[in-house]
Amino acid sequence: AASAPGQPVGDASAEAPEAAERLVGDAAGAGAPVPDVALFAPAPGRPVRETVAETLTLLQGWLADERTASSVLAVVTRGAVAAGSGEVVPHPELAAVWGLVGAAQAENPGRFVLADLPPDADASPELLRALLSGEPQLALRDGAVRVPRLAAARLAAGTEPPALDPDGTVLVTGGTGALGALVARHLAERHGVRRLLLLGRRGPDADGVKELTAGLEALGAHVDVRACDVSDRAALADALATVPAGHPLTAVVHAAGVVDDAVVPALTAERAAAVLAPKADAAHHLHELTRDRPLAAFVLFSSATATLGGAGQGSYAAANAYLDALAAHRSAAGLPALSLAWGPWEGTGGMADALDEAGRRRMRRSGVLPLSADEGLALFDAALAGDRPVLLPVRLETAALRAASAQLPPLFHGLVPPPVQAAGDAGPDAAGDLRQRLAGLDAAGRDRALLDLVRTQAAQVLGHAGAAAVAPDQPFEDLGFDSLTAVELRNRLTAATGTRLSATLVFDYPTATALARHLREALPADDASAARSVLDDLVRLETALAALPPDDPDRVRVATRLRAVAARWDDDRPAAAADDEPAYGADLAAADDDEVFDYIEKELGIS
Repeated sequence: AASAPGQPVGDASAEAPEAAERLVGDAAGAGAPVPDVALFAPAPGRPVRETVAETLTLLQGWLADERTASSVLAVVTRGAVAAGSGEVVPHPELAAVWGLVGAAQAENPGRFVLADLPPDADASPELLRALLSGEPQLALRDGAVRVPRLAAARLAAGTEPPALDPDGTVLVTGGTGALGALVARHLAERHGVRRLLLLGRRGPDADGVKELTAGLEALGAHVDVRACDVSDRAALADALATVPAGHPLTAVVHAAGVVDDAVVPALTAERAAAVLAPKADAAHHLHELTRDRPLAAFVLFSSATATLGGAGQGSYAAANAYLDALAAHRSAAGLPALSLAWGPWEGTGGMADALDEAGRRRMRRSGVLPLSADEGLALFDAALAGDRPVLLPVRLETAALRAASAQLPPLFHGLVPPPVQAAGDAGPDAAGDLRQRLAGLDAAGRDRALLDLVRTQAAQVLGHAGAAAVAPDQPFEDLGFDSLTAVELRNRLTAATGTRLSATLVFDYPTATALARHLREALPADDASAARSVLDDLVRLETALAALPPDDPDRVRVATRLRAVAARWDDDRPAAAADDEPAYGADLAAADDDEVFDYIEKELGIS
């Protein structure tokens, strides 16, 4: 089954799940476990904003449509990633799709698959079989399925970074920001750069510029600070034109960028474009405007969210994935290129500095720790001395990764292998364990167990030590939940219960008590536990009825409700009435009052 570039094979329309199931089923063969998959293939060669907006529209429609709630969307690209021997030069705008969908995968586990084909290949039986592998991201190359895995980069010890001509000019975009200023000082102090062109949206009016300029001049550097919107090609060209011929441009460091955090359903094309502009658009302009200049280095400051999956940072992940692919694209063309997909820094005014103690505990638990300024700059130098176009300078705590190995995304399996399972062992099944535990409890016990589950998981999301920090009736909003932590709690509860839950769960059921009650109703109960729960309730009802005085004025209302409940319940019975039941047992709506009460008394055992 093939599709033309940019045309979906099955989409989010009413017929999509059925059409996709037939498509995959034909490829998988008789008897194979066939997921409900629809395919969407964005076209290469379009502006990155259009490609990201088109993909965002599809993702949002897929997540919002109840008809696709149990379906998987496979986003298929052609030439988005460099895999295998590197024969495919990635299209940066399609790589941005991988960044956006990667964030959607982090927010909605099990709902999306990313697959990449060579540029001239169509959807094929090999692709459709690969979608059954369970891998969230994969690429087909020469008939083989390749999957991404992190690996430690072995950089040559003692290798010096490329020398920068002291008479040349180094451009730093975002140069008046905290990270850009830090790099500018390092270039002057460590690399002997004597001419710096620092571009920022506010230019000389940015906070701290006078101090920055004075410090750089004290190191012997000449500093030119200019206001420039680097996403504006004409403005960027004008800024580059100010570089004097006697001090030509010798290196570029692109550190500009903005963050606008939002989960995928809350993103808009306009918000995504505002994040793409200073990162992706500016990088594209820099690439084109400096292509013919003899640069010693062209460094892009990217983010690990593009690779690791940035829940709540879909547009930022898309923009940085574009940078990574652009570096690979330049490298393939013989141009200098290095994209550094940074983990968080601390002490620079970035995201890690804004975290409270609970947020820091969550970060440590994830195994990703912030880099100090000295560590980051040392990695900057080591990467410059290497020969790889894309690197992830990230500080990982392997002990935390090993502790979470059973839940780690496959991407980490190159660093921390998953637990080895014995033959016939299905592995950890939190949902199965929960169902087994709930089956042995009465109704009150199940309610307590589910409430404890919600409080424990909420406490872990917020970085607290235990469930006691989450009061049963305290609103989640007051506890500090936002859209991102709400998604994390939803994902934890989905994994714990084995039941797909809404992304708006925390806002629809705003306390632990309300959420636990919803879980009780949403969980599929086995026949035995369901019957036991009903019988428990009937015993309590029998006790309450026996205590009701014969002359109680509400007796008639109670009797009416009992008739209605029994009639509705009996209408749903699939089997015919037994021989010893009254003839009206299958149709209480046709029975008179005495017959209804006879039937209720018989079913409840009331004499």
